Amino acid sequence: MSVHSCVLHEFPRPDREYYAAAPAQWDTPMVSRPRRPAPSRARRSPRRSPLPLLLLLGLTLFAGGFLLGRAEAAGNRAAQAAAGAGAGSGEPVRVLTVPGAVISSREDTPASGGEGGAASPDDWNLILVNGDHPLPEGFQIPELTQLRNGHAIDKRAYPALQRMMDDCRAEGLEPTICSSYRSWEKQEELFQRKVQSCLPQAGSLEEAEEQAAVWVARPGTSEHQAGLAVDIVDKSYQLLDEGQEKTAVQRWLMEHCAEYGFILRYPTEKSALTGVGYEPWHYRYVGEEAAKDIMSGGLCLEEYLERA
Repeated sequence: MSVHSCVLHEFPRPDREYYAAAPAQWDTPMVSRPRRPAPSRARRSPRRSPLPLLLLLGLTLFAGGFLLGRAEAAGNRAAQAAAGAGAGSGEPVRVLTVPGAVISSREDTPASGGEGGAASPDDWNLILVNGDHPLPEGFQIPELTQLRNGHAIDKRAYPALQRMMDDCRAEGLEPTICSSYRSWEKQEELFQRKVQSCLPQAGSLEEAEEQAAVWVARPGTSEHQAGLAVDIVDKSYQLLDEGQEKTAVQRWLMEHCAEYGFILRYPTEKSALTGVGYEPWHYRYVGEEAAKDIMSGGLCLEEYLERA
């Protein structure tokens, strides 16, 4: 007895952050059917008229088609009524993807806001994370998409990130993600490391922490912990300094990132508002509508949300 199961093939692709093939193949073995014995020609039964059988078959098909049509019409009316009732209810759309697959909620539609509606700070893609607005207690990312080399990003932002990286590479450039999602422990480690480097010039531990927080966010106040930020550098210049802005990768990203829903999060002239020094490598996902307004208006996220 054969078992039908969906085979998910994963292929490493050097030009992608993540790639998984669609479940298009099934591991159903070929089973040979036993041959029917050839009819014996030794004895032949007398022929009978097929007319009565054909009349009975015709009546059966007519009755079956009539009943099936009525059932389908009733089903369509019920489906339309259900669709009308749930149109504004916010219930997720459920679809059947491939034969044998499990019915699940669609995940390719933004959860709320950002695209086609009024912006709200409550939208998942517009959450404000900074020194004055730490992540809410118990904050959790619904699901992360694992990238290459141990990186990860919020699954809802991943398709836009992949398109942006692919299009940048299509221009002959070599963007490289050097930082993405961080756990609380990882952010704590990075912050304490920066504090230690500031201690020799600082007068106290508190002063060293203040200086460190300008360049490395305190745990709970980093956008990387929200899974919506990535640090991208040019492969030919892998240094996190202001020289990064002169690379071909950064020039392309600064010009085109909004088309994919990303913004340059910490512009050089907005440090007083963001509380973070200039970082020409830090890109944050906010959705296309918000990104275009922010980048074209020369705003930072704090300013945009104040006007929303």
